[in-house]
Amino acid sequence: MTGTEPVTAPIDTSRPHPARVYDWFLGGKDNYPVDEELGRQIMGVDGTARHVARTNRWFMQRVTRWLAARAGVRQYLDIGTGIPTEPNLHQIAQRIAPESRVVYTDNDPIVLKHAEALLRSTLEGVTAYVQADVCDPGRILERARESLDFTRPVALSLVALTHFLGDEDDPYALVAALVDALPSGSHLVLSQLTADFDPEAVARGVAMYAAGGVTLAPRGRAEIARFFEGLEFVEPGLVQLTDWHPELAVDETVDENAVISLYGAVARKP
Repeated sequence: MTGTEPVTAPIDTSRPHPARVYDWFLGGKDNYPVDEELGRQIMGVDGTARHVARTNRWFMQRVTRWLAARAGVRQYLDIGTGIPTEPNLHQIAQRIAPESRVVYTDNDPIVLKHAEALLRSTLEGVTAYVQADVCDPGRILERARESLDFTRPVALSLVALTHFLGDEDDPYALVAALVDALPSGSHLVLSQLTADFDPEAVARGVAMYAAGGVTLAPRGRAEIARFFEGLEFVEPGLVQLTDWHPELAVDETVDENAVISLYGAVARKP
């Protein structure tokens, strides 16, 4: 079963969008010159930026394998999913457990445009798409309940999302509102940009995104840990992405020159 929504909002090609810049980094074709321009500017000052983007994607894949195979999770709510890039979260989860139910959410109309064609579900499972902004958690939860059973555990995936929320967006309250709606046994998956490892390079990236009208808010380890308050970290806790269960890697590469300026973790709701 697959669920999508009709395209209602126009695609703004006058300014870059994080989902489309990320698509360009991943080698996709669903982006525009303004997105490629920003991506190339970032690559000009940090030649490993593309590898870092892929490392973030690999983190999501390893986490999904762990959740599906080791934690027995069968429901997923992925917010800020980005333009579909295979293997998608639902493909990994449903390969392990065909009955898995996945709801994707993003606010870029181009993601919606490709959702129906690319987000194919198994017959036993569900793959649905909701056009919504993380700043409207009420709408996300309302629509997600059409496909997910919130009396059973759900994995909430916020991968490379919170660093696009400035302090004025009150990101901690937004994440808390989503986590509060989940039952016991659910998991929060989150990765976030940090300046802890390479502050100069991250500062340049922040400036480039700002010039394109996009907020980029790196946070320190303690600030990122706040998103997980009240939850129980899965081992190895809050770490650089490459240190999270590397034994689950499939078709990943290593760039010794790349500084992975992202923390990531999975935590369980008691």
